[in-house]
Amino acid sequence: MVRQSGTDTAERSLREGIIDTCLRMNREGINQGTSGNVSARWRDGMLITPSGIAYERLLPEDMVFINARGKHNPGQRPSSEWRFHLAILRSRPEIAAVVHTHSLHATALAICGMEIPALHYMIAAAGGPNIRCAPYATFGTDALSRNVVEALQDRSACLLANHGVVVTGPGLERALWLAGEVETLAHQYILSLGLGGPRLLPDVEIDRVVRKMRHYGPR
Repeated sequence: MVRQSGTDTAERSLREGIIDTCLRMNREGINQGTSGNVSARWRDGMLITPSGIAYERLLPEDMVFINARGKHNPGQRPSSEWRFHLAILRSRPEIAAVVHTHSLHATALAICGMEIPALHYMIAAAGGPNIRCAPYATFGTDALSRNVVEALQDRSACLLANHGVVVTGPGLERALWLAGEVETLAHQYILSLGLGGPRLLPDVEIDRVVRKMRHYGPR
């Protein structure tokens, strides 16, 4: 049996914040049904959405606590993608929240194995001149976790080939905001391809914008 962290005010607030993030993902049109999942760092592990429960029916106690060794109470079923959430949090101590969506335009690019290049300065919000596309691996596997962690190197977002999008942040608000920005960039990229292709910004400009955007947007 995994020992649960205490049900103090901070933990309950975090559990409620995860539910709010899920509801906003669908309300803002960057996810469908229960296809996405959300996690947040807590104590020596994380809290993550359960598998197969409609967001509208989620209760704070439905969030699953998974410790640093990947163990959880057997009576709960965490999201099938818990492995890459935990792998990200293990490898990136500055990250406190992970949001995974199947947003329409970003997923369309991922289906084609395409990354998002520096077509707009807002690409810098993800940490560099591109948003990479991680190679395909079956959902819920260690192979997918390894691919995600590699694609996120020096970045806070990536696409998953034939799958969807992963975004990270120092908190849930920032991660959700970035998920929306990634979807907007993907939509703009697809539209620009139909107009002959985008004029890309040089790496030196993106480096400049990355520095300027360190304190931009919600935290």
